[in-house]
Amino acid sequence: MILALTNATLVCPIGGITKGNLLIRDGVVVATGLVEIPADAQTIDCAGKTLAPGIVDLGVAKIDRAAFRAGGIVRVGLMPDQSPVLDDPGIVQRAALIGKPDLWIHPIAAATQALAGHDLAEMAVCLSAGARAVGTGKGWIADSGVMHRVLAYARDLDIAVVTHAEDGGLTAGAVATAGETATRLGLPAAPAIAEALAIARDLMLAEDTGARLHIRQVTTAASFDLIRAAKRRGVAVTCGITPAHLHLSDIAVSDFRSFAHLSPPLRSESDRQAALAAVADGTIDVICSAHDPRGPEEKRLPFADSSAGMAGAETLLPLALMLVRDERVTLSRLFALLSRNPAAVLGLDTGTLEVGKPADLLLFDDQAPWQITGDAFAASANNTPFDGLPVQGKVLRVWKGGREI
Repeated sequence: MILALTNATLVCPIGGITKGNLLIRDGVVVATGLVEIPADAQTIDCAGKTLAPGIVDLGVAKIDRAAFRAGGIVRVGLMPDQSPVLDDPGIVQRAALIGKPDLWIHPIAAATQALAGHDLAEMAVCLSAGARAVGTGKGWIADSGVMHRVLAYARDLDIAVVTHAEDGGLTAGAVATAGETATRLGLPAAPAIAEALAIARDLMLAEDTGARLHIRQVTTAASFDLIRAAKRRGVAVTCGITPAHLHLSDIAVSDFRSFAHLSPPLRSESDRQAALAAVADGTIDVICSAHDPRGPEEKRLPFADSSAGMAGAETLLPLALMLVRDERVTLSRLFALLSRNPAAVLGLDTGTLEVGKPADLLLFDDQAPWQITGDAFAASANNTPFDGLPVQGKVLRVWKGGREI
């Protein structure tokens, strides 16, 4: 089958922004730009709207097909904190297959058995079953010896280790970041330095082993300084962040709003500004949704008793586009953060509009205004801290391997 997408604004992390057509044959991009359209091609007029690589969402907590489709997400890196935990090759293989063909799920296998942080899981076997990385899940491996072995094993397998960066000795029982807001509300809180402590150790271990380390969410100024320094030394480290930590500070929890109960918790305004600077200067490599839909039985509770997490898949694109509006990044760089870089962490050769790449595509209108309304979400739950926010940028159509979803 030949498919021609014409009259589009093409956005590629490698090729930049151009006008023209995109030609797909058998699910692969074969030409872009001012190309001649074959007579037997199926043609779709994009009417000048923006055509970009489909989003690769690294580190989702739950498979939510309708939400991913609505958000322009075609591939996800699935966290190991599932039930059962992704520490067995049979479980990993099933997770990798259940979304195809519309959604490709790339499991992040557990680095330790049952994510307990003690005994190493069968990483090599899980890799052969379809895992694309190994991870610590939503927790931190406290034992440095275990973490050193995890990184050394992953280095030999040439896969990334995806970590959660909070020192559990400081964050146990905490639901907020220590500071004025947490003190005024009387919430159990942990100092923001808990993140930097965890990152400092993991960076040193990654440097010693030569392993690839991806810190899934980095949210504090001290942590960004550590990562900048490590990158200058040549450490193979990448890091990510969510739109919530770019656009909200801990003030968002002032009314005990449990929809703003996240992990890691929202930080101070100075840390939020440091995060925006880290996006602009290239310290941050990935923007992810951390999609974790939670129903009222987990969210409509006193703040300290509620579960952490937010439904972020459907709002990932418009909230990320705010960075372009504010001139923090270019549109092509944004799709490096949303598509190309997360794909690279998972070892996938996708995330661009280059010839020969899979035709995983997203057509959107970057000027379309709408208001985030949680009750209208396609997701299995509506727990968004952005409810009521006016945004711009609407997903119009999505293709996976040249086939429209």
